[in-house]
Amino acid sequence: MQESKKHLPGPAPTALNVRTQSHVLEISFDDGKEFSLPFELLRVYSPSAEVRGHGIGQEVLQIGKRHVGISAVEPVGNYAVKPVFSDGHESGIFTWDYLHSLGENQAQLWSDYLGKLQAAGFEGESGRDARTPIKSGGACGHKH
Repeated sequence: MQESKKHLPGPAPTALNVRTQSHVLEISFDDGKEFSLPFELLRVYSPSAEVRGHGIGQEVLQIGKRHVGISAVEPVGNYAVKPVFSDGHESGIFTWDYLHSLGENQAQLWSDYLGKLQAAGFEGESGRDARTPIKSGGACGHKH
């Protein structure tokens, strides 16, 4: 039986729930791991060309996504889902492997995202709500 498992790309989902009140996608996998992925994380790390660009260095920093919702999750074959976000974004296809990776690396991804917002001129977490960078005279006084 292990032989047939070799051909599967990775862990398969056993449950997927969209929690609109708490703004999280809960997903459980057959490897026993369970993740609660915030909609904002899914939106800012969408695997779409609109977010990732068409190559390294072409990524587009997503801002103002703190309160983004998901109005639908459409299946894509047996390997992925396509969330429909409340801001109109719906071109990202999230494979099971990618969702598993987002769950496994969630803490580092949040840290990276907040660092990119700060590097773009947003203070603290302001880029999660803001539309334009805050222009200030200096740094906030601490390093991340």
